Amino acid sequence: MRMIFVNLPVTDLDRARSFYAGLGFEHNARFSDDTAASMVIEENIMVMLLTREKFAGFVAGAVGDPAQVTTVLNCVSVGSREEADDLLARALVGGGKPWQPAQDHGVMYGTSFTDPDGNVWEAMWMDPAVIAG
Repeated sequence: MRMIFVNLPVTDLDRARSFYAGLGFEHNARFSDDTAASMVIEENIMVMLLTREKFAGFVAGAVGDPAQVTTVLNCVSVGSREEADDLLARALVGGGKPWQPAQDHGVMYGTSFTDPDGNVWEAMWMDPAVIAG
């Protein structure tokens, strides 16, 4: 089984952990400490929230500031249009900001937001009949 670990630099680890918990992601204390918080999206998808100092230890060069420029687009699939809207609403309540307007393409619908540090997330629903081909 393959796993995906999205590593994000954050300025306030407690705030970031609370934000992602508010999205419904589960905190995995086993892989967390005072410099990192592991948040489980699903069994094989994790978000690793790393202090900027910890993140710097994993990259060559300077750590980009997602509050200033878009550094990556993270997209997670959702089961319905309503779930996309709900994830956006929870993000805004938790201190995130809206990013782009909702996109409705009939067979595909998505919302987007940034976390409190400016990291971009999209929630995308696709019609199961289209996915099946």
